[in-house]
Amino acid sequence: MEHIDWSLVNWSRAQFALTALYHWIFVPLTLGLSFMLAIMETIYVKTGDEKWLKIEKFWLKIFGINFAIGVATGIILEFEFGTNWSNYSWFVGDIFGAPLAIEGIMAFFMESTFIAIMFFGWNKVSKKAHLISTWLVAIGSNLSALWILVANGWMQNPVGMEFNPDTMRNEMHNFLDVLFNPVAVNKFIHTITSAYTFSALFVIAVSAWLIIKNRDKTYAKYSMLVASVFGFVAIMATIITGDGSAKQVAKYQPMKLAAMEGLKKGSRGAPLIAIGTPKIRKDKNLIESISDDLKGANQDEVEVTGFEIPYGLSILAFNDPNAFVPGVDDLVYGNKEENIPSYKERIASGRIAINALAAYKKAKKAGDDMEAGKQLKTFKAHFKDFGYGYFDGKDMKELVPPVAITFLSFHTMVILGTWFLVFFVLIYLAVMKNNIEKKKWLLRLGILGMPLGLAAQELGWITAEAGRMPWVIQDLMPTMVASSHIETSGVILTFFLFLIVFTALLIAEVKIMLTTIKNGFSN
Repeated sequence: MEHIDWSLVNWSRAQFALTALYHWIFVPLTLGLSFMLAIMETIYVKTGDEKWLKIEKFWLKIFGINFAIGVATGIILEFEFGTNWSNYSWFVGDIFGAPLAIEGIMAFFMESTFIAIMFFGWNKVSKKAHLISTWLVAIGSNLSALWILVANGWMQNPVGMEFNPDTMRNEMHNFLDVLFNPVAVNKFIHTITSAYTFSALFVIAVSAWLIIKNRDKTYAKYSMLVASVFGFVAIMATIITGDGSAKQVAKYQPMKLAAMEGLKKGSRGAPLIAIGTPKIRKDKNLIESISDDLKGANQDEVEVTGFEIPYGLSILAFNDPNAFVPGVDDLVYGNKEENIPSYKERIASGRIAINALAAYKKAKKAGDDMEAGKQLKTFKAHFKDFGYGYFDGKDMKELVPPVAITFLSFHTMVILGTWFLVFFVLIYLAVMKNNIEKKKWLLRLGILGMPLGLAAQELGWITAEAGRMPWVIQDLMPTMVASSHIETSGVILTFFLFLIVFTALLIAEVKIMLTTIKNGFSN
């Protein structure tokens, strides 16, 4: 542990988080708007009503502005795997690289091919050909998300691979296991449907502003109608897949679930905290407490209090009101009654695996096949704990994610998601009753829905990624081992350069979008 440059690791993490959070501002709009464009154009082709053509062309401009900047941030994100996380890329390149390559070859080129027709082919191809191109762009953009999320799901639950001790790499042996990894499947559906929710909120927000300004009200109302139905279906799917994701987390990442619920000590019939807050020390404010929590200095003090639903967490995690849900203490210190090993035991097992791997390499080099075989057998028996062997066991806080941050992110996201469900119904009813113009309070809430939707998106990623710390690959590779051996000063410099560039891009996009929105549907 002494040789780890924590400054380098933390700045590398910060740079990747910065890029990912900025990138995810643009991606959800691309994913959701693409399908809403396809729906609007389908209505136009079916009805021949020119107002739907105007509506689609307006939102197509917004889509195009967002798509271009989303691609730029996405490319940088993928390059960071090679620059800042080269040890990780070497360790998993044969697996992680496959979905990324498919994403680049199939989905990206599919988008690029048909997006040109979608933007410039209005009078050059037939209506049906243009409609097909629009649908293919929507499918292609979502296929891009599929392969990225398959890769991310594998990091949370590594399956379909085998570690090759001769090359020191994980090698894929079953592509279908990787593709249909239950964590990846739930993550993909949950992530894209939440993105659809945000894009629907965005369309409603813009439409609400136009109605308040007494501009293009007819077009805005029809846009709201499509967005409210699309958003309602999306948020329902998000909630359902969120339940599935919670069950996968309980099975494969129990420490993340404990952090999400602020569960210090596990129990049977564990309650679900519907509304609650982490307990803050009297001598510290919330910001100081969260800062300490992020550093791992506050883990023993974190307790959560609030309104509890009896048996709720056991049902959510295992569909059994009497199921045992482990807390942070059960996982760190072990629980013999529930057959849960302690982290000290897993660290010892991990060290056996690391030492056996080193002995195998030595025996192989010396030509001692018998000893090599013996050590390889030992290594495979303890490989499931391989990543724990990099910890010294002196401070167990290093193996506990930031509980307060994970809890607050998760519960705020859930509260927002519940509100969105109600909100879409209210918007739909108001539009159908043709009294949306009179409900100024609902229109103002519609404008507010856009930043709240973005916040829910980012909080979801914070929950997923902060909650699995310290692992870059669950149980196999901690972040401190995954980073590249480069100068910390270079990472700090590029962090601030990216911050400036991404912020400038965001400001430019917002200005262009605002100009487009102010011009309205008539231009």
